[in-house]
Amino acid sequence: METRSAKRKKLWLEGENGMDRISDLPDVLLHHILLFLPIKSIAQTSVLSRRWRSLWSSFPDLDFTSINPIDPSNGKRSSPHSLSSKRMDFISQVLALRDKHSDLRILRFRAPLSFSRLNGLIRRAIRQNVQELDVEVATDDYFNFPRSVITSESLRVLNLKSRYPGFRLPPSPVMKGGFRSLQTLSLSLVILYSQPSLFDLFTDSSFPRLKKLNLDACFGLKHLKVSCLALEDLTIENCFQLHALDVSGLKLKRLRVASCFDAYCDKSWVKISAPSLRIMIWEYNVITQNIYLENLISVHEAFIGFFVLDEDAGVSKLQSMSNLLSGLSGVHCLTLESQCVEMLSSKNHMANVMNPFNNLKSLELQTGFNKHNVPGLAYLFKSSPTLHTLILKIVNDYKIERRKWNKDLWVMPTSEEEQFWESQTQALNSFLNHLSVVKIHGFLECEHEVSLAKFLLKHGKALQEMTLFSGHCNYRDSLRRQKIRSQMMGFSGASSNANIAFL
Repeated sequence: METRSAKRKKLWLEGENGMDRISDLPDVLLHHILLFLPIKSIAQTSVLSRRWRSLWSSFPDLDFTSINPIDPSNGKRSSPHSLSSKRMDFISQVLALRDKHSDLRILRFRAPLSFSRLNGLIRRAIRQNVQELDVEVATDDYFNFPRSVITSESLRVLNLKSRYPGFRLPPSPVMKGGFRSLQTLSLSLVILYSQPSLFDLFTDSSFPRLKKLNLDACFGLKHLKVSCLALEDLTIENCFQLHALDVSGLKLKRLRVASCFDAYCDKSWVKISAPSLRIMIWEYNVITQNIYLENLISVHEAFIGFFVLDEDAGVSKLQSMSNLLSGLSGVHCLTLESQCVEMLSSKNHMANVMNPFNNLKSLELQTGFNKHNVPGLAYLFKSSPTLHTLILKIVNDYKIERRKWNKDLWVMPTSEEEQFWESQTQALNSFLNHLSVVKIHGFLECEHEVSLAKFLLKHGKALQEMTLFSGHCNYRDSLRRQKIRSQMMGFSGASSNANIAFL
């Protein structure tokens, strides 16, 4: 017997006269509803009626990633008679049976396949005026960049990723003059040994509308210049053989460079000129011989980290790092990875003068916090005269010897740590008069962090909040921790409004 709720649902779907209400909805709305279903479920609706068959043949957003994943273990293509081959047949059939008068908005698939088949699929999509092409493939051999996308006037977004073994770009003269409508370009696993210099490709004449560019794992690339006037977002990562990087753009707002540069090139350099840049992420890069940052007057947030070799402690590499930090002197929020703090504590660095961060309001430092990098911390504090928030994330490396705090150290004013910080009081006067919030993660009540916390409490006139985050400990350490906490809670500091919390 039909329930009342089922009757109401049937009445809404079919109406009072038994008519199909959903099928009467506009194509645009039905296409949007179908977009929430897997691609095979959408295809199955075509058997319902001629109306739904027409909706399927004109469906503009084809995402086959749910049915054709690449094996993550090796990324290589399967045998020709495998299930994967049948799935590729399905993609080919869908494209072949589409309504020729309906443009294709999105084509997205992941598949192991031959280059000829890949090229055929892309050409068919280009003929159907595809706007977004998102392809991840694994092939038997290196394949060439599909030239049909170069002259496409409809293509707005191109994401091309090779899982294995990689693809080659055509010569720059072939690439130049195309991509007139492209706004987003992402290339991954590009083989460039035959053309290691891309100084004349990513220019305004080649990519007049490009707003977002992502280059990942460009093997053989040694020289790169990016100067597209419309570019707003640039990411370059895993380009391990890079010697020279030149980036300029009046509209560039976000720059991320990660795991790049040749560690054994003694003439590597970087030049960046971007007056509109707001976010700069520079992580795990080799320190280049020279760094020139120009017109970075709008930077609000920066993350800086390096991949450091033993020989990078030389004067020239330290000067290069100082040049990078000086070029970011107007930043508001800054995060420095632990190797930066280590290098700033180097004796060779003391000869280099870094511009102060006069606009800096939030500073996050990752540090092993041993006696060797304490001078680097003091140097950064002195260079941040109007800092509001300080976040320390202590890397608890078992190789680092850290002296446990005890009650005798608390009452002993002449300890080495106490003497150092007290000697910095005058130099850190502006810093101490502005610092309001302190957060220390990995706080294990060792000598270095307790000495710093005590110093900031004692002299921080504007201090409002100090939060100390510590991990789990055994029973014996727990008792010692409670004693230290009691001592800190009872300590009379410079600010009567300072609130201390242990989490």
